[in-house]
Amino acid sequence: MTHAPLADRLFFAGARRRSLAADLALVVAGSMLVALCAKVQLPMWPAPMTLQPFAVLLVGAALGMRRGAAALAVYLLEGAAGLPVFAGPVAGITYFAGPSAGYLFAFPVAAAVVGALCELGMGRRIATAAMAMAVGQVIILCGGFLWLAFQVGISAAFFEGVLKFLPGDVLKIALAALALPWAWRQIDGKPSV
Repeated sequence: MTHAPLADRLFFAGARRRSLAADLALVVAGSMLVALCAKVQLPMWPAPMTLQPFAVLLVGAALGMRRGAAALAVYLLEGAAGLPVFAGPVAGITYFAGPSAGYLFAFPVAAAVVGALCELGMGRRIATAAMAMAVGQVIILCGGFLWLAFQVGISAAFFEGVLKFLPGDVLKIALAALALPWAWRQIDGKPSV
């Protein structure tokens, strides 16, 4: 059984069908949220982090598989076009040759998978939302690890590209897993524990 994404319940509850313009607006809004969160730097140990992956997970969960993946594809296109949407100060096509490219390429896949899992109902309870978010975060980390492994080797890629980010990633998964069921509870008026 599939469930409508959160965005559908929020914006299209009484509508018989969605318009293309509304879908495009949600996709662009999702890409803008990721861009905004990419600029939010949080001091963490052993590596500073941004809220970018948190936004990727939430966009996938809220927009669903197709629109979530589309929002992240638009985000990547915005960055490739030179818009300042990435975490670093540099944008443009050359950013995709840098050390974070693997994470970026994994974003649409992670958003699609999290969106698909939430369409199966995993976004309504904290425990299942945490599982969906963890799967999405693993996809992002795998993309980053594989890209870095070709550049710096497997052990350095694992330490620098995965292990170092785990404390922050666990925090982002927890926040996303709390936020999504809370949003559903606000819409449905039902408990989400």
